Amino acid sequence: MNFPLRLRFKILTLFTRIEVTDATGQLVCFVKKKALKLREHIEVYGDVEMTRLLLSIQADRIIDFSASYTFTGADGRKIGSVSRKGMRSIWRAHYLIADENGNLQFEITEENPWIKLLDGFFDAIPVVSILSGYLLNPTYLVKRPDGEQAFRIAKQPAFLEGLYALDRSGAADEVAAARVLTAAIMLVLLERYRG
Repeated sequence: MNFPLRLRFKILTLFTRIEVTDATGQLVCFVKKKALKLREHIEVYGDVEMTRLLLSIQADRIIDFSASYTFTGADGRKIGSVSRKGMRSIWRAHYLIADENGNLQFEITEENPWIKLLDGFFDAIPVVSILSGYLLNPTYLVKRPDGEQAFRIAKQPAFLEGLYALDRSGAADEVAAARVLTAAIMLVLLERYRG
C-alpha cells in the first residue's frame, strides 16, 4: 500500500459508503455499510461498482458499546478483528486489533481526549456546531503491544464530508497494514459523528 491512505465519505447521505485511496489517488477499496441491520455488517470491495468483494466485517452482537468486529475474507476465512473497549472508550477512544488467532497485534487510542469533550460542548451550540467539524479533528495512534507507534489516523478538516488520513509511522508488513486499514474503517464508522 502506498501511504498515506485517505478515507472519504459523505456525511449527509442515507447509506454509508467510504472510498479509500492511496497517496497517488488510486482506489484501494470501497466500503459499503448495510443499512437497517441490527448487527453491523460492512462489506469491503476492490472497486466502486462493488463487483469484487475483498472482505466482510461483522459484529459479534447486536448494538453494544463493547462489540467485537470480525474481518473475514471473500472465501470466509477469518483475517482478524477489532474490539472497542467500552468503559475505557468513554473518556478516550480505545480499540484492540487482533490477528486471525485472536492474538493482540495493535492498540488504537485517541491522542487527545479533550477534543472529544470540546466537540460535544460546541455541538450543542447551533451555528458553532457547523464549524466544530472543521476545527476539531481527533487523531488516533496505532501502537504495538510494546508501545511502539506503527500508524496514525487523523481526521482532516472538511465540510459536509468525513476525511481521514491513515499514515504509517513504523515498520509493518502488508498483512498487518491491511488489518490496521480494516480497523481504521471500523473506527471511522463508529467515531464519524465526532469532530
